[in-house]
Amino acid sequence: MLEYPNQEPIPSRADRLRLHLTRLRGLARKGAVFTAGVGAALLALLAYHLLFPAPLPLTTSQVATVAGQVLASATPAPAFSEQVYQAIQPSLVLIQTKGTGADGKPDSGLGSGVVIDDSGDILTAYHVVSGAASIQLTFADGTQSAGQVVSHQADTDIAVLKADQPPAQIFPATLGNPGAMRVGDEAYVVGNPFGLYSSMSAGVISGFNRSFSPGKDGKTIQGLIQVDASINPGNSGGPLLNRYGQVIGIVEGIVNPTGQDVFIGIGFAVPITTAGGALGSPPD
Repeated sequence: MLEYPNQEPIPSRADRLRLHLTRLRGLARKGAVFTAGVGAALLALLAYHLLFPAPLPLTTSQVATVAGQVLASATPAPAFSEQVYQAIQPSLVLIQTKGTGADGKPDSGLGSGVVIDDSGDILTAYHVVSGAASIQLTFADGTQSAGQVVSHQADTDIAVLKADQPPAQIFPATLGNPGAMRVGDEAYVVGNPFGLYSSMSAGVISGFNRSFSPGKDGKTIQGLIQVDASINPGNSGGPLLNRYGQVIGIVEGIVNPTGQDVFIGIGFAVPITTAGGALGSPPD
């Protein structure tokens, strides 16, 4: 029989069986370790959920309560109109006049004005005080005083008034630039329509460089600002304001084809850059 020294002996059937069983035991041990690891992880997860249970979902009423609290705590910014009113109201003046009408009977008038400087000068529409025998001024703090026309511009229908006894503290309005305005910009009117002191209306700038004849003498005022903010008797002479509460014009009048003193959506104001020129005009 020939022998091959480098050839390994062929294992017997019994040896092969033992080797197979050994491999199976190794695989079983590995599987047991893996299974034990998975089990330990599951036990740890279960313990965590027992110690730290998940929060219950909110009910419909709880959601509504939370939403209400959030909305209540949110403070919206004030409307531009509110800020405008707060800015101009201390500068507003109620103007009441007495005189004699064309028929010789006693006549009274009503209008608005606005304090424009630290000296207490008041701008208004000249037709509000023209021909008046007496002028009564009422300021925002309740102070009342007789007033005098110290200058006027007839071609722009603007007058400057002075109080004989002005209030202890004067709050002049802030003047704006009407040249910076555009059609569609916010426009606010504050005055005394029908004697309703310190009333406000809001609208937009409707146009520029308009012409208007306020009286029966046929005189036409040029270069006016057109607005659709409500203007009624008593508003004449009051301030036209932009969204920042700055005076950009002095209210002049309204157009109504029926001839009634009722606003139909077309009002006019003299630009403040024009109206301010009355400060240097001759006295009445």
